[in-house]
Amino acid sequence: MKILKRDEAIVGVVIFLFGAITTFLSLKMPIGTLRMAGTGFFPLCLGILLMILSAAFVLKLLVQHKKDVIQKEVVAKTPGVIRQMGLFLGAMVLATLFFNELGYPLTSFLLMAALLWSLGMKRWVFNLLLSFITAGASYFLFVQWLKIPLPKGWIGL
Repeated sequence: MKILKRDEAIVGVVIFLFGAITTFLSLKMPIGTLRMAGTGFFPLCLGILLMILSAAFVLKLLVQHKKDVIQKEVVAKTPGVIRQMGLFLGAMVLATLFFNELGYPLTSFLLMAALLWSLGMKRWVFNLLLSFITAGASYFLFVQWLKIPLPKGWIGL
């Protein structure tokens, strides 16, 4: 029980630091305004949101003192959490490395499919459909509606 909470707190702090780094780096880009967002606006919002949510998560862990039998069973049933976390982070790193070469639409599709698979979603038809819908919706939102120039890659979208 204590190991699980300690591990959760470590992950919360790591996510908070990732949000802080994202926020710091986004401040080096033009932020713009709400009506005319610059390239740093979206990463700034995401970084702040990550910091708020992870801080709330860590504070919840610090305040929470209950020991549930259910949590003890979950600890016993989740031996592959480290593997799952490694697959998740590996997918994120690969997406970052190949973002410019593959382009935004293909990278977001492949990343979503890999993340769903690493999180335990084994129904491939559902994964591919959800990945396609997510990639299409995010492409429409960022490229078509907000006019944010993203890498096209070899697809050319």
